[in-house]
Amino acid sequence: MTIGTKKFSWGAFAFFVGTAVLAGGLGALLGGDFSVVQALIPPPLAPPAWLFFPVWTVLYVAMGIAAYLVWKTGDVDRADSLRVYFLQLAINVLWPLFFFRLEWRLFAFLWILLLIAAVSYTIRRFAAHSTTAAWLLVPYLAWLLFAAYLNLGYYVLNR
Repeated sequence: MTIGTKKFSWGAFAFFVGTAVLAGGLGALLGGDFSVVQALIPPPLAPPAWLFFPVWTVLYVAMGIAAYLVWKTGDVDRADSLRVYFLQLAINVLWPLFFFRLEWRLFAFLWILLLIAAVSYTIRRFAAHSTTAAWLLVPYLAWLLFAAYLNLGYYVLNR
């Protein structure tokens, strides 16, 4: 089966999706006990805790698919775009450590702003290779904007 300029590769697809999902799992491990927020005053619009796992799972799968779509284009500069993608993924992995385990809420807010900038740049880079890949990252960016609001809300309400 051919999609774009390269044939579909189950191995590459599994690598990109698996890497994204594993990054989410690593972030969860680094974050430690997510129940620490239950003792905090939540900001308005804070969703129930159970919602985060399915939302993040879908977002990580979409990230992996987007990265796969960029990889399979065969474009000469796709490696640079994928490096930017993996950098934002590394930034993402560290946020739960700062917010949950270390409880550095203000630092975590500044870190998520860095992540938002990195994801915005990744979207721009991906758009040069695949508009579908770029659009697959838009819900992730939207969720990060909401997460930044929550992060700042938890910081302000629980200082």
